Amino acid sequence: MTDATLNQGGQAKPDESLEGRVFRFDGRLSDVEHAIELAFDYRGDVMLTLADGRTIEGYLFDRRRDGAGTLLVRVMTPPHGTRVVVTARDIRQIAFTGRDTAAGRSWETWVRQYAQRLEQKRAEAEA
Repeated sequence: MTDATLNQGGQAKPDESLEGRVFRFDGRLSDVEHAIELAFDYRGDVMLTLADGRTIEGYLFDRRRDGAGTLLVRVMTPPHGTRVVVTARDIRQIAFTGRDTAAGRSWETWVRQYAQRLEQKRAEAEA
């Protein structure tokens, strides 16, 4: 599996948003499954490139195994929310194309910003 960013090329830092990253697969299903888990946790749109060259862009909202154990992903596509089902073995690339709506909104970020606001209020009260 290779990993590059859409905008700048090269590796993105692990603590950064996945926005702009592209994962290309060399045929190992375990790599595809790992990237699917990242896409499932991502709060933005992704673009899947399939083995036949088609692309599907939308929000990856579900992944599950069917009765035979095949991993399936479900993607909600714009503009009407059509739900498309794709098998993991057909995915050759996952691009994180949409804005990650939760980027920078971790608990640690919230606590840090809250502490900064309190400090600012204390400073203003003392002035």
